Amino acid sequence: MKLDVSQASQPKALADKKEVVLKALETLVVKTGAGNDFLGWVDWPEQYDKNEYARIKDAAKRIREEVEALVVIGIGGSYLGARAVIEALSPSYDRKGPEILFAGNHLSAQEMAELLAYLRGKRFAINVISKSGTTTEPAIAFRHCKALLEETVGKEKAKSLIFATTDRARGALKTLADSEGYETFVVPDDIGGRFTVLTAVGLLPIACAGIDTDALFEGARRMRSIALQSDFEKNPALQYAASRLAQMDAGKSIEILVCYEPKMHYMQEWWKQLAGESEGKDGKGLFPASVGNTTDLHSLGQWIQEGPRIHFETVLWFDEAANDVKIPGDAENLDGLNYLAGKTMHYVNEQAMLATKKAHVDGGVPNHLLRFERLDAEQIGELLYFFEVVIGVSGYAAGVNPFNQPGVEYYKKNMFHLLGKPGFETLA
Repeated sequence: MKLDVSQASQPKALADKKEVVLKALETLVVKTGAGNDFLGWVDWPEQYDKNEYARIKDAAKRIREEVEALVVIGIGGSYLGARAVIEALSPSYDRKGPEILFAGNHLSAQEMAELLAYLRGKRFAINVISKSGTTTEPAIAFRHCKALLEETVGKEKAKSLIFATTDRARGALKTLADSEGYETFVVPDDIGGRFTVLTAVGLLPIACAGIDTDALFEGARRMRSIALQSDFEKNPALQYAASRLAQMDAGKSIEILVCYEPKMHYMQEWWKQLAGESEGKDGKGLFPASVGNTTDLHSLGQWIQEGPRIHFETVLWFDEAANDVKIPGDAENLDGLNYLAGKTMHYVNEQAMLATKKAHVDGGVPNHLLRFERLDAEQIGELLYFFEVVIGVSGYAAGVNPFNQPGVEYYKKNMFHLLGKPGFETLA
């Protein structure tokens, strides 16, 4: 991975933030800051549970051999990481193995009805992901899908097709899984939801999709050796964190993550949760937005180019296309495209990226450029760990606890009250 901040922050602005991000990194590494009981992800690429990892691989092999679809039930960090990696690294139109379906991330009756209708008559398995087992959205989805599975294959067979990823020792889902005999995997106590993509939370669905999880870990380990070093000039995570802080000091309130690969849509969604839930508290934090170019150049491009100067961009680019295609010539040339004949689409896409970046910079929009070699599992492992470190460092540097989410509890309490959940009859 290569980072270019030259069109975002001046050297002096970076130098001014050097000491604060170095101190924040130290706080992260030695685990002395707020939320330090949720820093298990920092060492996870090296210290993950090898025995459980082997069980995950075995379960994924069985699932891939036995069913047509896997229903992954979870919300927030319980599904975004897995979906991001699967969408980024799977073929768009001709996927092998079971179809990976996601449920429990909304309360739409229409969506649930359509899912159940689609599953009826299919051989499917369930991976329900919840630390507590009582979060409303996944709990409702699990009730529906579990009932359909038991109706389809019988209660005994269903037990072998339900996999629970939950707390190690307690909670409603753990109790149910132990009682019913579901195979269980662990949500680590010291890793919060939005940082769990390389734990069982993300790995079981990812492995079921046929993605090389070993390569994901290899990429994360490689980035860990880079992102945790205290040499500012050699650490792109520190430089990027410093530049983000400099942008905030300059009055920017929105960061737009830009990607030119449609496969990266859910990776952008994962990043939005990671950044927004980690930094958005105590009246602080950048608003994390995203665009998928060149598509969104024809919708939001105008606002980015000439709207209020309250934002900056971070562009993700992959230097190589795994499958590139050449633009054909046409004798009649009615569309006027023969000037591109023989050139590859990836080349044209890159020129669009460079042209857009220049236009936005000229228009007063600071730009970071993150370049990866190619869109593969190792590079995605690098990307995941890179962003996790950046957000941890910039959160600490900004003076917030990046590892809690107190605001999430407010709407939950209100919803429980309105729904009449016992114990929530009155609001505090």
